[in-house]
Amino acid sequence: MKSAAMALIAAGLLSLAGCMVGPNYKKPQPIIAPTYKEASPATASGQDGWKQSRPSDNALKGDWWTIFSDPQLDALEPQVDVANQTIKAAEANFRAARAQIGYARSNEAPTIAVGPSVGTIRYSANQPYFPSNLANNGTGDFSLPFDLNYEIDLWGRIRRGVTSAREQAQASAADLENARLSLHAELALDYFGLRGTDAQTKLLDDTVKAYESALQLTQDRFDGGAAPQSDVAQARTQLNQALVERTDLEVQRTQYEHAIAVLIGKPPAQFSLPPLPLNLHAPAIPQIPAVVPATLLERRPDIAADERRMASANEQIGIAEAAYFPTLSLSGSTGLLGTSALNWFTWPSRFWAVGPTFSETLFDAGRRRSTKQITVAQYDSTVANYRQTVLAAFQQVEDNLAALRVLSNEERQQHEATASAEQSLDLFQTRYEGGVDTYLQVVTWQTAALNNQRNDLVILQRRLDASVLLIKALGGGWDSSKLPHL
Repeated sequence: MKSAAMALIAAGLLSLAGCMVGPNYKKPQPIIAPTYKEASPATASGQDGWKQSRPSDNALKGDWWTIFSDPQLDALEPQVDVANQTIKAAEANFRAARAQIGYARSNEAPTIAVGPSVGTIRYSANQPYFPSNLANNGTGDFSLPFDLNYEIDLWGRIRRGVTSAREQAQASAADLENARLSLHAELALDYFGLRGTDAQTKLLDDTVKAYESALQLTQDRFDGGAAPQSDVAQARTQLNQALVERTDLEVQRTQYEHAIAVLIGKPPAQFSLPPLPLNLHAPAIPQIPAVVPATLLERRPDIAADERRMASANEQIGIAEAAYFPTLSLSGSTGLLGTSALNWFTWPSRFWAVGPTFSETLFDAGRRRSTKQITVAQYDSTVANYRQTVLAAFQQVEDNLAALRVLSNEERQQHEATASAEQSLDLFQTRYEGGVDTYLQVVTWQTAALNNQRNDLVILQRRLDASVLLIKALGGGWDSSKLPHL
């Protein structure tokens, strides 16, 4: 009968241990649209800027920067993963979050401790209220206890703690991937900025040579009495202004180069890149695979991180609700207790004690209620953050789709304006050499031609930047299936 009663009690405890209080997690519905407002960016040839994704298409998988077909960029980007200190910090945070899972899981098992001790004591025969006949020459106390404590998870508090820790670790893993995506994109932007600066530097170098020839021509005409001295002054001023602009570009280039050095984990003094100008005539703008709005939610690591934090916050509500119910702990102690080293490890020195303990808070002045209200409010906050991140993701995609569309048209218009400015410059230079126009017309169209040529390069760099930012907004080569199963 006694064993049957114990078995019945054990079965009841096991059935209770399967209970869980609190809400089960259901992913809230984000705010999404069926399609993007912006149409896919049209290329200058009128073709669709989107490229239909195929199962074998690796364009936005893994090393997404390879779609730009730039060997120097391909060599720099992998160095971010192995040397960037921001990524190392994010990776350390992920390891700490993963270790937190083990800490939470430890609560599912009993805690066993040992505390051996050796001591002697002699009671004074003259101490108050102590019978003198009980006094002796001292006793020994040799103890080797093993203590066990085990909380039976009746209401799911411990299990929800493990789940919450696991979801926080997955959020940390998504944070790590988001840091990688952001830093890779930042490196690409700095790299294209540097190459754009190199292109403008080459343009200004060529312009300085042309202005030097124009100055020599004007000086020759002045020496021959065919031009006033003001023409020489204007030509020299134009040349000096071009030299100033050329020198100022060195500041931008050094800043881009220093930023790239830090991103790949090197001191700026130990890193340099040779000049490599952007080529206006090269097909540098890649076609980017289409990603529908619903798929975007699975591709953005920041969205995944917020969703996992939302799930973790839901578990905290259940933990707070479990505090309303009693806790059941099983405690036990066993070991050896002797009066001397001679009888310490003998069989009669054994002892043991075991028994369950129920605990319930009867009054806490609203502490548990407030704790639950806090967890509910924190969950609502994570829901709002999740939806806001989704909205921001759609905004970033729409912004860069619009930028690519507008810049594609602007590039075509700018090419036409540059060609017109160069034609006008040639015309007025010829008219000046023939004595028909003043040199002021030449200076005016030299300035206009240079500005339009620089605008060509600026628009190309902006298109490259918008392409990088669009890829980043689409999540790069990541998707939520790569979250670790912890």
